[in-house]
This record gives sequence, structure tokens and C-alpha cells, in this order.
Amino acid sequence: MEKNNRDDFDGFMVNVFFDEDGDYLAHLVELPNVSAFGTTPAEALDELKTAWELMKECYQMDGQPVPKAPSRNEYEGPFNVPVDAQLYHFLTDQAAKAGMSLYTLVTQKLQSAESVVDKK
Repeated sequence: MEKNNRDDFDGFMVNVFFDEDGDYLAHLVELPNVSAFGTTPAEALDELKTAWELMKECYQMDGQPVPKAPSRNEYEGPFNVPVDAQLYHFLTDQAAKAGMSLYTLVTQKLQSAESVVDKK
């Protein structure tokens, strides 16, 4: 059996669960109509990969753009996260010591965290 990786689903989140009929159901979270069953989680994922490839072909044959996962959309803009005063002061102090804006520091930290997640 071929190992599935995150790019098999073009960045879409995948949910796999055991249903009441005794099968495993896998579906794309953002596109729940793209789903597949299997007797094991791995089989359900393999079937989902096939279903997703067929769905993309249908979009292309109909001349429609293939949907993009929200995580793959190009976006640059505000990202407001409330934090307590202690963390805010700690981060602003770190940013000042590094000679950068708070926004730049937090962006770098988020990018570092993303690269750690991508390696898993």
C-alpha cells in the first residue's frame, strides 16, 4: 500500500472516523462531499486519494477551477490574536532587542513553528 502524505490532498484537511456501519470514512473537511470508505483507515485514505483525483479531473473537464484549500490561498493581512499583558510585554521586549517590529517578530515565530509542523 502506498503511503499517503499531506500533499496527496493538496493541503485540504482530512478527517477519518469509524462509522456506525463498521467502516472507516475519510473525507476532506473543507469539501465533505469528497469522501470514501474503507475497512481500515489506510484503505479509506487510499480510496479518498482516488476520489479526490477523479473529482479534480471532473472540475477540469467542466472547465471549472479546482478548489484550493484555505491554507493554500495567498493571503496577507491582519491577524489579531489577543494575548495577556505579560506575553505582550515579553514579545515587544524581544522585538526591541532584535531591532524589529512586533509584527515581524511574531511573523518569524509563526513561520518557524510552521516549518516544525511541516517536518512531521
